[in-house]
Amino acid sequence: MADTYILGIESSCDETAAAVVCSGEKIASNVVFSQIASHQPYGGVVPELASREHLRAIVPVVRKALTDAGRTYNSIDALAVTQGPGLAGALLVGISYAKALAFALGKPLIAVNHLEGHIHAVLLEERQNGNYQVNFPILALVVSGGHTHLYRTESRGNSWSYENIGQTRDDAAGEAFDKVAKLLGLGYPGGPIIDRLSSHGNPSTVKFTPSQIKHQDRRSRSSEQGVPRFDFSYSGIKTAVLRYVETHDLQASIAARQRSLAAIAKPRLEDYLNHCDQQTLDLIASFQHAMVADLVGRTLAAARAYDAATLFVTGGVAANNELRQSFERDAGREGVAVYFPSRPLSTDNAAMIAAAAYPKFLAKEFAAMDFSAEAGLALSQR
Repeated sequence: MADTYILGIESSCDETAAAVVCSGEKIASNVVFSQIASHQPYGGVVPELASREHLRAIVPVVRKALTDAGRTYNSIDALAVTQGPGLAGALLVGISYAKALAFALGKPLIAVNHLEGHIHAVLLEERQNGNYQVNFPILALVVSGGHTHLYRTESRGNSWSYENIGQTRDDAAGEAFDKVAKLLGLGYPGGPIIDRLSSHGNPSTVKFTPSQIKHQDRRSRSSEQGVPRFDFSYSGIKTAVLRYVETHDLQASIAARQRSLAAIAKPRLEDYLNHCDQQTLDLIASFQHAMVADLVGRTLAAARAYDAATLFVTGGVAANNELRQSFERDAGREGVAVYFPSRPLSTDNAAMIAAAAYPKFLAKEFAAMDFSAEAGLALSQR
């Protein structure tokens, strides 16, 4: 079969990304324009600002992706774009541009679920490394700033099926990392900062009680059908950190830290350490340890219940060092293979969108030109 080059476009949140992927298994280019600097002063993503930044960046990002891949607009075989989930305004920028480009070029357009893209990021790199022997069923944990989902995944010819068996009831794991970092005056994005600082604290200092989910989620269809679920909840641990700050009178030191770090254009690890006392470092380490233990424990319990042969751990939080080490250790003890994407493909990117589009290209699952963004798009059984 001839090589198939797909141009992927991703704009679901605060990264404008474009990539060219060959036949779902070889990255020809992967360009990401990050908006972190724009959102940093606000301590989180501002949706309207994100949309404006996407409008400014999308044309040069796509051009660079094609140039880096050595392709022209006419030499690609199809386009793929994220339909959802994500920020509605941000999604619409990518979709509108992809529609216009597909129409002008007379190329097929493929709509991709962002969560499916994260799952295919793992497959893309394994195939790029020559590994075609991934065993099914796969249990995929998609864990990021906006998502904490568990999917039982099967491959059926050129199509894939996804059964949602767990998700967060409130905050996503990455959202909890970012909110705790903001609470402690560490800035945005908080996950990577907490990960870097946690090794300098004692993870046993503060005891966080794991969340106890005692009732079914009424929004879940599988809860009505008696299918076991493994849901997550992270609003409680966020509140527990807030209570610790209040009972230990840490507000003044947090305010001072926030002012000092805000005055540094690009803080280094040494700068964070210089403005964190040992009590704060111990709190950070304890928080991360509790988060990782919950993610790993629930995921492995689900793997046992659904007899998963392989684990995929993907999404922005999958770049966390302690999470990777814990999964590799604990999954290894149970004889379950675990795979992660590389760190550049853990966070939002367009290579994963182009890779996820390839099976749809083979199946001729092309999008009609009247499709639109779906901010709450679910990844459902097919």
